[in-house]
Amino acid sequence: MPSSSNDPATARLDVWLWSVRLFKTRSSATQACRAGHVRLNGAPVKAAQQVRVGDKVSVKRPGWQQEFRITRLIPKRVGAPVAVTCYEDNSPPRPAELSVPVARRDRGAGRPTKKDRRELERLRGDR
Repeated sequence: MPSSSNDPATARLDVWLWSVRLFKTRSSATQACRAGHVRLNGAPVKAAQQVRVGDKVSVKRPGWQQEFRITRLIPKRVGAPVAVTCYEDNSPPRPAELSVPVARRDRGAGRPTKKDRRELERLRGDR
């Protein structure tokens, strides 16, 4: 596929992740690459890795794995409607949020008594 004059042939991975709005900041995209949460064509990568059209990018989120195929490279961050056209989302459906009962105390209630603490532990399933 021939590229137009303003579409580059390659781009840095962290810049592409940021420009298509998969991460809020470029530094958060870089940190995700360093932590091993981003893979390019199945292999862990550094943030400066060059990506091309057709590459597969997977991003690990808490409790979920996103899969993308790059369809277009862009040099700068763009609006969400344009960003969605730069990749194919092949991710499995996002798992439903599990509702876990959370023990809450009234503000200003002070330190929990021994009885309160035991009830909280029983709710959490600690004992």
